[in-house]
Amino acid sequence: MSPAERDILRQRENQRREQIRRETEAAVRDSGLRLNPQERAQFESRYIQERRKVEQSLRQQIEAERQQQLPALIQQLKKEFQIDQPNRNPATKSAESPKSKK
Repeated sequence: MSPAERDILRQRENQRREQIRRETEAAVRDSGLRLNPQERAQFESRYIQERRKVEQSLRQQIEAERQQQLPALIQQLKKEFQIDQPNRNPATKSAESPKSKK
């Protein structure tokens, strides 16, 4: 990995952490609770922990749905790109396909 790629990954990770920090602060504020520093730290920790669980669950759901939809997608593309059909250029068909779906 090049230094530039590492910098990009580091920047993305920092942005992700900052986003989570802002959302965690918003969760504390939106809760309406008046917390001392120790309670606030515990609340933030639990929020981040539970948020990770929610995000993992959502990722699993998305992946399961993707796996269900891929066979149909492959079949559709197989039909579009079949070589044995006369007068059919796969490159032309793929270029036309998005237009016909709009």
